Amino acid sequence: ENGFRNLRAAEIKHGRVAMMAALGGVVQHFVKFPSFEAVPTGLSAVSTAPGTYGFAALFLAAGALELGPWSENPSKEPGNFGDPVGLNQYTEGPSGKA
Repeated sequence: ENGFRNLRAAEIKHGRVAMMAALGGVVQHFVKFPSFEAVPTGLSAVSTAPGTYGFAALFLAAGALELGPWSENPSKEPGNFGDPVGLNQYTEGPSGKA
């Protein structure tokens, strides 16, 4: 049971990361943050000076979120973080579970 729960949480997490990466691959072509205009698009952005700093900042922010508010709660289903932003868009299903 515990092993399945860990595998299910990993599957959901990897799916969410893949969706964000696919969206980021398209958005990076059209959107440039201020002071990052000279950074090339694609994977070469990681090896260019300002792009390296942005990658490090994103890596640290993702690690902090993963260890803090995005950590799994054993009392909830895998991948269930409730309504972390407080938008009141999180409803329970017919089974009584969200």
